[in-house]
Amino acid sequence: MQTNNNITDQAHWDAYWTHYRYDRIPDKVVFHPFVNQLRRGKSLIDVGGFPGVFAAWFYKHGITDVTVLDFHLNRDIVHNFEKINGLPENSIQCIHTDFFSFTPERRYDVVFSSGFVEHFEDTADVIKRHVDLLSDEGQLLILLPNFLGLNGMIQRRLDRENLEAHNLKSMQIPALKEIMHSYPLHDVSVEYIGKPMVWLEPKPENENLRKWVKALSYAIKICPLRGRMLSPFIAIYARK
Repeated sequence: MQTNNNITDQAHWDAYWTHYRYDRIPDKVVFHPFVNQLRRGKSLIDVGGFPGVFAAWFYKHGITDVTVLDFHLNRDIVHNFEKINGLPENSIQCIHTDFFSFTPERRYDVVFSSGFVEHFEDTADVIKRHVDLLSDEGQLLILLPNFLGLNGMIQRRLDRENLEAHNLKSMQIPALKEIMHSYPLHDVSVEYIGKPMVWLEPKPENENLRKWVKALSYAIKICPLRGRMLSPFIAIYARK
């Protein structure tokens, strides 16, 4: 990867995934407001999508041509994930490569990523590479965590290492809108989404703290307010 752009490295992701269980397709997704229009697509690529959780979700919900692109990718884990969740073998196509050296052989009706863009310094460049993957009628959905409010305060206090693996400037709504409006796309939206929530990554050193943070997360859900302080995610949507 471009050395002046990449905030994390292979060792970071090797350590990150050792602490995660990835054996179940979620029943609910935070991007449910966009699902109906996304279902119109016939093909999807999930950038940085290992181990295939969201690709599998989309497969289960009608987009059966799904691809995961990631530079940290274990095909055996992806295939096991398919098996556990009753998907046909090889239903999740895998591209094991660096996104910044990737030369696509096709374009996709849905270009998706979650928790990817914020790990790089040049936000505009990362988003442009997403846009370049869109088919003639393609739709783009990018999800980023919001660490500019309460959740960021939690990270800064309790897991600064995790916070420093993110580019906080990539979470600025005005800057994201400026980037998105530089493209000839339609129905562009950049907005906070999700019920109020905070979290800590499931690392061993966070084990005792996570139950308290989880309790706080449950408590703030009673405040149905969207905005920088409490919303957990930012969604970028646009279509060709």
